[in-house]
Amino acid sequence: MGLHHSCPQPFPGDILEFPRSKHFSHFGIYYGERDGVPYVAHLTARDSDSKIVLFGRALKSTVKIDPVDVVGKKYKISNYLDGKHPHRDFHTLVKPEIDEAVGKYVTYDILFHNCEHQATLFRYGLKKSVQIESIYGKIYPTWEQLFEKKLL
Repeated sequence: MGLHHSCPQPFPGDILEFPRSKHFSHFGIYYGERDGVPYVAHLTARDSDSKIVLFGRALKSTVKIDPVDVVGKKYKISNYLDGKHPHRDFHTLVKPEIDEAVGKYVTYDILFHNCEHQATLFRYGLKKSVQIESIYGKIYPTWEQLFEKKLL
């Protein structure tokens, strides 16, 4: 059984990146298999009562555990901080944190607490979002120029 597409076999605690568009991906933590079905834990506003995203925030987001194929047919393993930060032990630290977080409401914030932040928080114990940093890096010079013109 297992995954029926050409993705590498993840290990529990690996970060899975599901491409959504040219610039954005969805992230989760590989949770393992149940009855031969692979699962991923991820932060989502899907199926919540409050789907209104206001200024990049959704008030009722939760960590969910879903079959990998429900989240996305294509993914890659994206443990991009492994060379800089040690990953935490899945069975003693990460899995209990995921189990505790499932179903509890958390505020989703695209800049400060998105699915990538949540995945890196589980795996490494720190929040990081490379995709937001990349976009911010492209936007900041434009904003800086606008503010400098206003000050003149």
